[in-house]
Amino acid sequence: MTYPWHLYIMSVMYLLAGIMHFIKPKMYMRIMPSYLPNHKLLVYLSGIVEVLLAITICIPSLKTISIYGIITMLTVFLMVHFYMLSSKKASAGIPKWALLLRIPLQFGLMYWAFQYLKF
Repeated sequence: MTYPWHLYIMSVMYLLAGIMHFIKPKMYMRIMPSYLPNHKLLVYLSGIVEVLLAITICIPSLKTISIYGIITMLTVFLMVHFYMLSSKKASAGIPKWALLLRIPLQFGLMYWAFQYLKF
């Protein structure tokens, strides 16, 4: 089955994001909420999940479950976005306006994924 070109853009976006978890894990560990255990493991696991979802969204028999997985993943990642707003140290040097912008962007990404349930 051929999907719209923008679904493949989404797939590549999550694939690259997932790979970055392995290339620059310290960058992701810096923004992990302090109350979560084993930051390194969680960074690698989230990278694996992103890569798997990026691949499986292009497989017709797995697309629907992958979309729900992406929406769930983005919902869980909101925890990180809110944590980064909690203090200057947690913000990792990112300006507050950019951190605030990331929250509606996250919901936009969820909506984007949700749109593919009808294809």
